[in-house]
Amino acid sequence: MNNPCSGCPGSISCLPTEEEPTENQSIADSYTVAFAGQPNVGKSTLFNALTGVRQFVANYPGATVEKRSGIAMVSGVPLTIVDLPGTYSLTSYSLEEKVAVDFLLKQPIDLIVQVADASNLIRSLYLTFQLLELERPILMALTMTDVARARGMEVDVEKLSIELGIKIIATVANRGKGLQELKRTMIDSCAKPTKKPGFSLDYGPILEPVIQKTTEELATVDISPSIPLRWMAIKIWEDDPDLDRFIHSSQQKRRIHAQR
Repeated sequence: MNNPCSGCPGSISCLPTEEEPTENQSIADSYTVAFAGQPNVGKSTLFNALTGVRQFVANYPGATVEKRSGIAMVSGVPLTIVDLPGTYSLTSYSLEEKVAVDFLLKQPIDLIVQVADASNLIRSLYLTFQLLELERPILMALTMTDVARARGMEVDVEKLSIELGIKIIATVANRGKGLQELKRTMIDSCAKPTKKPGFSLDYGPILEPVIQKTTEELATVDISPSIPLRWMAIKIWEDDPDLDRFIHSSQQKRRIHAQR
């Protein structure tokens, strides 16, 4: 564990801003990473620790929701990290959720990093399952592992990683723990993306046939090409109030609504 030096504020440790390139690694000029997570999981603390003074704040177009982005240098390559609004789910019941979904589905991002609270993991996993349905490259940054341990909880990171089919990095952001490993894993995941994490939540014998039938129906609908059909089918049966923005034809919108 890194220890804070006398010149660092609070408990933030001095960390190198760059790392040596991984041998034989093919790396692009830059990458874009989206940080997603529920409120109060330590996402902002992790974002601040990784980007430091390289931060920019603006508003999303047409919305008052704040947009934060920053640069983390890894192997001499800039990772643009976009800190999405805290959201409990990817169903568009709030402006924050709509903004997060639109960014994840419409913007050219290389990786999603879900920031999850190790001390309240069950709550965070609700969003994890929805992110996995997006079929995007994803990894998990597990925060507050020290808080979880103080409460007598220990997360088996290796087993959870196998079960979810994604890489998981345990961190304590305000102490610098796990940050270098997270940065290396982010650059590796961007350079060698895996679009389908190998995980699909089984909704049971009643819902699965319905989801499958709706997915097949959606294959005949003019939908934005970045939208995973299974994810869309699940959102239809969740009665997501804002799905129409992804369907191009008014007639097809009526067909989809008729299924609900």
